[in-house]
Amino acid sequence: MILLADYIYSGTMLCRAIFAVKEDGKMKEMTRRIWMTIAGVLINGVIVGLFKASQLGVDPFQVLCAGLNNVIPIPFGTLYICINIVLLAGMFIVDRHYIGLGTLINLFLLGYVAQYSQALIEWLIPNPNLPIRVCMLVVALPILCLSSSMYFTADLGVSTYDVWALVLDKRTKAPFRFLRVGTDLVCVVVGFALMGFRLGGMIGVGTIITAFFMGPLIDLFNRKVSQPLRYGKNQ
Repeated sequence: MILLADYIYSGTMLCRAIFAVKEDGKMKEMTRRIWMTIAGVLINGVIVGLFKASQLGVDPFQVLCAGLNNVIPIPFGTLYICINIVLLAGMFIVDRHYIGLGTLINLFLLGYVAQYSQALIEWLIPNPNLPIRVCMLVVALPILCLSSSMYFTADLGVSTYDVWALVLDKRTKAPFRFLRVGTDLVCVVVGFALMGFRLGGMIGVGTIITAFFMGPLIDLFNRKVSQPLRYGKNQ
């Protein structure tokens, strides 16, 4: 009986130790996911500000919003909130799994971070010439893709626009990089049409490059950086 009790006690202690290790590993992964989400979204905001400061075109979703603003003449900030509310409602219907911390930061902080980052950059570099603007774009695009990849992979909520390529990827099993190119191109084409096929300073080389390369670059950073960062190098 004493020997049996010793075996039971030893087994219990071993199970507790294993459970503690697993819980500790889960907590560490959750901490990484939270930091990846916060850092990814905030860096995204700073880089959007840099992107806009380059004056070489805005991102595809902003083209769509500008096009809608052309036919719905209300203050842009109000319209932007309305668009996000509609898309958020769509997220609840289609797949609420993607609503989380990243969604909230995107809704309430990203715009302000981008706005003040752009103002700071334009204060530091007033009236940049074309080579400097090109350098801004060259720096902005890969970092924008990396920061997006970080908070996508963290899987704690995404923006109301980013969710659609992810949902299509999940449901159709088509490569994400192509789906993201598709959603970006739809935004550019629809926004351009709503603006009466006028550039209006919104569409530029940066818009086209982003539409075609953001999806493939995010996919690359998912595999090479963000997934190893979340799961560890041995995963």
